[in-house]
Amino acid sequence: MSGPESPEVSERFARIAASCPGTLAVSVLPLGAGVNAEVELPLASVGKLLLLAEVAMSLEGGILDPSEPVRLAEEDYCGGSGLLLGLSAREWTVGDLALMTAAVSDNTATNALLRTLGLDRVNAAGAALGLTRTRLLDRIREPRGPGHPPTFAVGTAGELAGLAALVGGAEGWQVQLREWMLANTDHTLVPALVRHDPEGAWLASKTGTDDGIRADVGLMGGVAYAVLACGPPGSEDALAASVRAAGAVIGELAPVSA
Repeated sequence: MSGPESPEVSERFARIAASCPGTLAVSVLPLGAGVNAEVELPLASVGKLLLLAEVAMSLEGGILDPSEPVRLAEEDYCGGSGLLLGLSAREWTVGDLALMTAAVSDNTATNALLRTLGLDRVNAAGAALGLTRTRLLDRIREPRGPGHPPTFAVGTAGELAGLAALVGGAEGWQVQLREWMLANTDHTLVPALVRHDPEGAWLASKTGTDDGIRADVGLMGGVAYAVLACGPPGSEDALAASVRAAGAVIGELAPVSA
């Protein structure tokens, strides 16, 4: 990759991290630049990438059929992001649920897929891809009570940028996962300050937002990135500003989409 040297870029990320009200973790590949890339942080809906990766691999391996129907169970329904709470149909295909999980981060669709595959299977698939510290802890819950795992998913920017780099592959399950990530409708974090075509193929990503969490993982041009920010509840605007500032730096490393 041409452009600034890794230490220079990493220093810029470090300056942004110093002004963040919590912890900012960044990893950019193939440059190898970042800050706090090995710090384990809560991921919010970015953790859904592990689920989508296992669905994509299972489709490629013939273990799942994209047209296989999944009937929603009462336990699947969950508030927060998504459309299924407002739609009347109770049965959707695996492909439908994966697309809704990727495009609008539908929590109910996520829970239905996770119930179909199982938490252990998703984490085992992630570990096989090298995500040993990035894992799901539970299904999506709104609200999350004291008797539940503390968060939906945790992970590191370094491992997640590695997953994003895999998604840039030209064949196999990576193509399907990339197509789902291209459908993401939330461009308010890493690409927010970067000029790009929101309907183009330049950006493939998955975002996550929760109290005290703003996270974004994906591909911007040929650059794989992960930007995670975690701080105290009430600091979300400042966390988002830090993620966007890091995104502006990442945008300088990628060809700009008109």
